[in-house]
Amino acid sequence: MIEDQLEQETPSCPKAALRLGTLLLALLLTACGSTPSRDGPEAKPPPNLDKVPDAQPKIEPIRDGGPNKPYALAGRSYTPLTGDKPLAEKGLASWYGKKFHGRRTASGEVYNMYAMTAAHKTMPLPSYARVRNPANGREIIVRVNDRGPFHAGRVIDLSYTAAMKLGVLGGVAPVEVERITHEQIRSGDWRREGKAATPVETVVPAIDVTASTEPSPAPLVAATAAAQGFWVQLGAFRQRDGAEQFQRRVADELDWLSPLLAIFSEPQLFRLQAGPYPTRSEAQDAAGRIRDALKLVPVVIERR
Repeated sequence: MIEDQLEQETPSCPKAALRLGTLLLALLLTACGSTPSRDGPEAKPPPNLDKVPDAQPKIEPIRDGGPNKPYALAGRSYTPLTGDKPLAEKGLASWYGKKFHGRRTASGEVYNMYAMTAAHKTMPLPSYARVRNPANGREIIVRVNDRGPFHAGRVIDLSYTAAMKLGVLGGVAPVEVERITHEQIRSGDWRREGKAATPVETVVPAIDVTASTEPSPAPLVAATAAAQGFWVQLGAFRQRDGAEQFQRRVADELDWLSPLLAIFSEPQLFRLQAGPYPTRSEAQDAAGRIRDALKLVPVVIERR
């Protein structure tokens, strides 16, 4: 139709008009069929991004006005939550990278695509949120300091590193989002480990600790049927003393983990483990916290 119209309007130059119309049509079809290049990482992103720790929730004042005042974009109005209210959503997650890296976020902070942050349309800024990928069971904690994403069906826009750790770098993906409230931060209920750290019955230790000159500060759990479940292994030692010394160090540094520590005795080997956790996901969450705090690489195992 573009070609016909150009020929009628320029009868003195039909061939030129036809060529121009063909060019315009080609450009139009190219524009309609093309997809903008994906926003991605820099040419040489920092190494070991998979070891970047999750954001650690802390109580931060929610400012009136500023990034928390109602706003409009592309003909739609948005009213951010006021006060410290819970929020849970299911939808699509996307991510943003080098295109916005180093630019100001809605909160006024500089966006760092390699930090554990995110954008949300209506969460109070700043907020902390748990994001779960149901496809692989991974969970992350992010600090929400920006506005977006403004696409239908999308509920959160993740930083590059957050998307990588969640396993959604390939494109938009379904996720579950839960805002962490100040009350949950105060009580510690935001930690998944809190649900797993139910009282564990203290039984006779599986190893002989009477020979130790120092009493262990944490109860030991015997390798019995009651120890079934998922465990986080912190280390394996040739000597019992090495395992006990490391147990004391861990108990001193991570008081929340102390009641869950146990030493399992095997032929010529003593394993320091924490547990049991009822699910692998909760054990993996605990392993992540231990890794970040102690700078080691714990392993999740299952005892049946």
